[in-house]
Amino acid sequence: MIAAGLLLLAVGAVDLLRQMVHTRRWLAYTVSAVALIVVSAGLDAVIAGLLAVAVAAIWTWVMPERGPTRAGLWPVALLGLTAAACVVIARGRPRPGPLGELWAAYRPTDAVSVDVILLVIGCLVFLLESGNAVVRIALRSEMGESETGESAPSAEADVDTAESAGPVAPDAERRAVAAPTDPAVRAAAPADPAARAAAHADPAAPSDPAPDESAPTPAPVLKGGRLIGPLERILVFVLTLAGAYTLIAAVFAAKGIVRFPEISADGKSGNRAEYFLIGSLVSWVTALAAAFLVWWGVHAG
Repeated sequence: MIAAGLLLLAVGAVDLLRQMVHTRRWLAYTVSAVALIVVSAGLDAVIAGLLAVAVAAIWTWVMPERGPTRAGLWPVALLGLTAAACVVIARGRPRPGPLGELWAAYRPTDAVSVDVILLVIGCLVFLLESGNAVVRIALRSEMGESETGESAPSAEADVDTAESAGPVAPDAERRAVAAPTDPAVRAAAPADPAARAAAHADPAAPSDPAPDESAPTPAPVLKGGRLIGPLERILVFVLTLAGAYTLIAAVFAAKGIVRFPEISADGKSGNRAEYFLIGSLVSWVTALAAAFLVWWGVHAG
């Protein structure tokens, strides 16, 4: 069980560092790896800590932040199977190492060991940002990748809704800004696309009015999915462990009600509804799987 907790903790910590740290990541990775090995040594599980660090390094390679994935959802499935195997093979220990002795002296009940506590912490850390990565990979795998390697419209963390694509320029405008084919004309043409468009513009056409400085600034677009997703998964995780299944159903229903106007306006294509369903179901399944892993570890120990 301790190996499963360290595994999920390492993977979740790596994804959090990739989200929060943008410079000198190697230093953050090194400090985190050393800290994880120190904790595993205090729990008498150095081998499990080294294995967790190695799996986290592989995870960063096969689950990139942007662009197409190298292996689809297979790394997620293998990680889940490995964590489940660790829970089945290595049961919880009452006093694992110095940290286990310290926890045994202050724990409120005998039913909760330090291995269970670390497994819960690992699941919570994994559900924060790694859960977002799992949902994004599921959406990209479902919606496909372009031939140039660019993915389908990227989702926010919880992927409640897709960000609308920018407007496509009309054919006439594209022809206006396209580079001329004649070498002499191309040499005289301005290098800036905007300048080329102005050079091809109709002189008789009225020019655009000057921008009104008094016009109100458009409100920024909120990207709440990156916060909604982790909160939703943690809420489902905690409610499942608490056995509050009625509240879980209420959370699912409330999310559907909030998104119903947006989904109903989707029209005949159904892309937005499918996008919402895939993202939400993958997010919920991830949280439920983590809760089941903890429940299994507690009752199997």
